[in-house]
Amino acid sequence: MKRVVVTGIGAITPIGNTYPSYVESLFSGKSGADIITKFDPELFKTKIACEVKDYDPLDYFERKEVKRLDSFSQFAMVAVNEAMADCGIDLETIDLSRAGVIWASGIGGFESIEKEVEQATLAGKPRYSPFLIPRLILDIAAGHISMKYGFRGPNYCTVSACASSTQSISNAFDLIRLGRAEIVITGGSEASVTKAGIGGFSAMKALSTRNDDPQSASRPFDANRDGFVLGEGGAALILEEYESAKSRGAKIYAEVVGCASTADAYHLTAPHPEGLGAMEVMQKAILDAHITPEHIDYINVHGTSTPLGDVAETKAISKVFGEHIYKLNISSTKSMTGHLLGAAGAIEAVACIAAITHNRIPPTINHETHDPSFDERINFTLNKAQDRDVTYALSNTFGFGGHNSSVIFKKV
Repeated sequence: MKRVVVTGIGAITPIGNTYPSYVESLFSGKSGADIITKFDPELFKTKIACEVKDYDPLDYFERKEVKRLDSFSQFAMVAVNEAMADCGIDLETIDLSRAGVIWASGIGGFESIEKEVEQATLAGKPRYSPFLIPRLILDIAAGHISMKYGFRGPNYCTVSACASSTQSISNAFDLIRLGRAEIVITGGSEASVTKAGIGGFSAMKALSTRNDDPQSASRPFDANRDGFVLGEGGAALILEEYESAKSRGAKIYAEVVGCASTADAYHLTAPHPEGLGAMEVMQKAILDAHITPEHIDYINVHGTSTPLGDVAETKAISKVFGEHIYKLNISSTKSMTGHLLGAAGAIEAVACIAAITHNRIPPTINHETHDPSFDERINFTLNKAQDRDVTYALSNTFGFGGHNSSVIFKKV
């Protein structure tokens, strides 16, 4: 098996529109939640979200490009452009037929289809833009990325709800370690802060309704958590074969050493109450990395701030790590970014890499009241970043449908 490393990172998130600004906000415990600005939320039960701030697509794209790109594809391109510039690879020197793109989105062009249907309904006739389908389909971001950079290797989209971009990173890792590609652009993006997005998740009673105090609404593990806060944005990682990256003198952030995927096979939207699938996915990722649970220093948990999910995941961690759970740092960065659905795994993988490169754990913010469901000895890294040496970091993401994915990064 070949070794796989991360040589470039890009991010556009509710708490920072570049990788450096995102990391700075993570460690400072900044909340990205506020009252929704993309539409008037007055009639909605949930009026808050974690939107990308100070974003104008015309700062990044020509006007004609904006017409062709749904926001989820825009976020993908912004993150990828930063990551490609960061990795510093000369495209003239690589075999583009062995360069791939695996991108993720859980929902895709929600914004585009919602706008088109609204316009057609108001017009009273079925008139739709010829750009509608190429804007909304989930694989289109990967297509745009490959066309811009000329990558002719494997090119596709992974879709497994909120586990989607952890799955994309895992698939990219597999392609390279099996020798089927030398470089892969991977990650995920999402743009679901729309009327249908807020309305749909709200109808499921999945969203927080802490509208009077948005910034404290996402509160994983807190006794008064009442649901997640919907987020948007994305992140990109450039994965390369280690020897190739080393030979060109690339900056190496971390090594990808293990991954796994499982299914709860239990319920469409609720986690297995004992965290069965979550337990198995962590065990398999650790086995794949050829390490033991005691090697893990930090877990960036799925931690959405839902009553059931946080408990089930903590039970799973306890079963996998035993007494070592008390030596771990655990945190949910969704307390700051909200839940980016299919892009969650990508921005949380970046948080893991930041923990490794800075030897610092981003916090779980907004914790006020202990929930007796959780052992007080567990270090959830509450409210403030903590310094510690991090050699191995594990990222968990779980999705509706019972999808579970984990990926492990190692200091190089």
